[in-house]
Amino acid sequence: MIIGLTGSIATGKSTVANMLKNKGYAIVDADEIARKVVEPGSPVLSQIVDVFGQDLLTEVGTLNRERLGHRIFNNEEERQRLNAIMHPAVRKEMLRQKDEWLHKGAQTVIMDIPLLFESKLQSFVEKIIVVSVTPSIQRERLMERNNLTEEEADARIRSQIPVIEKEDLADAVISNDGTREETERQLEHILQQWGARA
Repeated sequence: MIIGLTGSIATGKSTVANMLKNKGYAIVDADEIARKVVEPGSPVLSQIVDVFGQDLLTEVGTLNRERLGHRIFNNEEERQRLNAIMHPAVRKEMLRQKDEWLHKGAQTVIMDIPLLFESKLQSFVEKIIVVSVTPSIQRERLMERNNLTEEEADARIRSQIPVIEKEDLADAVISNDGTREETERQLEHILQQWGARA
């Protein structure tokens, strides 16, 4: 079984991913892969530099994510250009890792994809879990975590599909407003219901 795990910024998806990791599930982490494909010397990084310029590199030749983020965040056209470079490479590596896990005999593979719906990757998975919180908690956690103003936090939240819409598209929803234990209980219930095996 291939399970897609997603949420929105600051909903606690990483917390749930770590719970799954601790339970021994095979995980394909899209964020980790996105970092891996832009390592120094990679064709993807060279392409980003060709399109966006040398000033996006740090002194040691790694991608300056903060600078890139500032540049594309309020510029839809540049964001599309970056996605056109990044997405194919990330998708290819995700599928490679998934196949590798299945080949090793994994019964259940978790595809941890923050922008699963935004990137239209539903076809990659058989079932989808959405980690959700109320909008006020989401904003609060994001401001605290990233040291943002309310306006900045709202802008980041608006750049994604609203959590409530994702809930409608999910096979199961984990409400992460409460304690860690409550979140884990919901996760275990879903895994049991689906017959997922680590």
